Amino acid sequence: MDQLWLRIVQWLHTVGLHVDAGTARDVAEGAARATAQLDMPGLLALAAALGWASGFRLYAVVFLVGLMGATGWLALPPGLQVLQHPAVLAVSGFMLLVEFFADKVPWLDSAWDALHTVIRIPAGAVLAAGVFGADNATMALVAGLLGGSLSATALATKMTTRAAVNTSPEPFSNWGLSFLEDGLVVAVVWLATQHPLWFGVALAFMLIVSALLLVLLFRFLRAVLRRVASFFSGSPGVA
Repeated sequence: MDQLWLRIVQWLHTVGLHVDAGTARDVAEGAARATAQLDMPGLLALAAALGWASGFRLYAVVFLVGLMGATGWLALPPGLQVLQHPAVLAVSGFMLLVEFFADKVPWLDSAWDALHTVIRIPAGAVLAAGVFGADNATMALVAGLLGGSLSATALATKMTTRAAVNTSPEPFSNWGLSFLEDGLVVAVVWLATQHPLWFGVALAFMLIVSALLLVLLFRFLRAVLRRVASFFSGSPGVA
């Protein structure tokens, strides 16, 4: 506890925030309690959150989780500790900024998503599997399958809703949806690490919403699939 408290105080000082000892100790105790709650339900929640959120904002997930580990807010499992390496934080932070702005430009966001179909899904699977690591190969495989499936579902939902929204000539609906996704990623990671059971309820709700959106916007989903196929085949897309 004292070591975690000292790390938090030191990090706050490096970013120019000076807090009193009592406040820092309270924060450290809260972080320690959160870490202690990462039992099997907590680990499964974290794996599911990494997979789901990667379908929306892969680089934000890598940077956020790595930053939580580097600052002592969350004791990362051994398979995820590489995320807190300074080089990984620097690259993911830079790509986070690129993705943040690319996602706010209509049609560029769809092209960016199409490009990342081959990155986000396997990355979501790898991150989820990393929660358990090589020490528990069976659970790592289960988590990897879960993470990849959730990442694919989130990505399909994102691309389909964006295809529908981008038919509007004004950019504000696209911006609003993009900012909503930004906040959703942060909320999902926070909820999974702080309240795993409530995250399970929220995930079930999000999956139901995704299924409804994919059914209601099926014609846009077909257009998205055609656009992705033409993107990688090099042939012009068919409307």
